[in-house]
Amino acid sequence: MCPTAAPDIIRAMFDPATHLLCTLLVPLADGSSADWPTARAALDAAGEAQGPLLTIVEARDCAALATLLGAWASGKTLRPVHDREVLKRAVKAFRKRLKLGRLDEESRIGGAFSKGERSGMVGILPPDSYGPDVWSELVRVGRLLEVGHGVLELPPE
Repeated sequence: MCPTAAPDIIRAMFDPATHLLCTLLVPLADGSSADWPTARAALDAAGEAQGPLLTIVEARDCAALATLLGAWASGKTLRPVHDREVLKRAVKAFRKRLKLGRLDEESRIGGAFSKGERSGMVGILPPDSYGPDVWSELVRVGRLLEVGHGVLELPPE
């Protein structure tokens, strides 16, 4: 295997632009996986190879990792910058897709706009560019609401 193949393999399994680090780390914390080198490579790819998370991954400490993941989930500790940025981009993509869906509905002949009304569309299927783990995390933290059948909507303001 050539030296440049390893990052490509990691990138195929963990895309820093659309995947959450916490999702990759959960199997390590609960002991169902022992692929610590992949986790270390993902930290490098995400730009998070520093601080306590790096120390925990290099020490291969399942208990400390589980504690850290629990603190992230409860909000006691801030998530890594990478995860916060992915969630932020996902919400932005959702809002954009919802806006385009509303504009499409309003522009149809006989649609809401031709009657002088606004679109009644409030929920959509989330964009495929982000995985289900990202959308379920956004629902869990209250940034989106699940309506049913995979449809999500923005919470009332």
